[in-house]
Amino acid sequence: MTPITTTAELEAFCERIADAPFVAVDTEFMRETTYWPKLCLVQVASPDDSAVIDPLADGIDLGPLLKVLADTRIEKVFHAARQDVEIFNNLGVLPKPLFDTQIAGMAAGFGEQIAYDALVRQMLRIELDKSSRFTDWARRPLSQAQLDYALADVTHLAALYPALRARLEKAGRLAWVTEEMAQLVDPANYDVDPENAWRRLKPRKFAPKYLAVLRSVAAWRERTAQTRDQPRGRILKDDAIDEIANQLPIDLDGLNRLRSVPKGFGGSRFGPELIEAVKAGLAAPEGYAPKIERNGTAPQPASGAIVELLKVLLKARAEDAGVASKLIATVSDLERIAADDHADTPALHGWRREAFGEDALKLKHGELALVLDGVRVRVVEVRRAPRAAAS
Repeated sequence: MTPITTTAELEAFCERIADAPFVAVDTEFMRETTYWPKLCLVQVASPDDSAVIDPLADGIDLGPLLKVLADTRIEKVFHAARQDVEIFNNLGVLPKPLFDTQIAGMAAGFGEQIAYDALVRQMLRIELDKSSRFTDWARRPLSQAQLDYALADVTHLAALYPALRARLEKAGRLAWVTEEMAQLVDPANYDVDPENAWRRLKPRKFAPKYLAVLRSVAAWRERTAQTRDQPRGRILKDDAIDEIANQLPIDLDGLNRLRSVPKGFGGSRFGPELIEAVKAGLAAPEGYAPKIERNGTAPQPASGAIVELLKVLLKARAEDAGVASKLIATVSDLERIAADDHADTPALHGWRREAFGEDALKLKHGELALVLDGVRVRVVEVRRAPRAAAS
């Protein structure tokens, strides 16, 4: 097997798979030292054909492949798709409709964020060769063993996808993962506009000055990382941005006194630029600060205990349903439910409300109890005595 290295070869392959009901897709990329992922290999398999595509080959145009990925008649199958989707989004296309076998595996009872090799082992009874897992995919030429390893990722994926989909359909859970798939191809997830970079952070305060400087410094870091093609964490860590937004340094001395800012940062070329970003945020904080809605009500003294009970309930209901608990609700969801019965959280909508949300509210209000039965937790209804009539 030799990789596709010319546009003509790629066009011919894409013509052969143009009428396929689905294609399995995987990528190999490098990004440890860069902001932008460097795409090194693309593997594609339909039910009847497969290929390894070399995007680093001189003169190759990936246009024919991108056309297939944009074709809404063809379902695109990935495992743990987020980074792959990000790469293709950078190339101008969001692959949809999309099916992520990791998310599907969570709904089918294979546990939290099941690894690809584990899913192949459990569904296909095949043990994958891991010897090429740590390959430097940017080096050329690639060995036959490396190419075979890369291709196996999608040929096995193409084999397990129909069985996994059928399993979800039989269990009535295919619709459960539809919302997750839609979120994966939401362009907002892959927005690289520096002015929106603050959304990657977790603001700890709501004061306009704090939020304005947080946004301005995050935007500066994002622009710098993009321009220099370096990971944003190598420019400035998240905790340093939070401390800067709290302390509001307006000169290099103030910047150098911050604990989370690297030593000597103020004396680097970045120091003056960062101070200018702080001043820009402080210029008109009321207008520049992002508007953040405070979800729910202020935490009540007992909310911590409620969250802990909800965690136990979630585990019990997830085990009963044979679904990974993370697919039903996150800790953040539980915290919001503990604070507000009407919290706008996925756990209180759709199938999640049916599987967990309703019981979560009942537990919160004393209508359900958790009982340890051996090594399992049972959920039982609480019979409450009628309220005495007012005299």
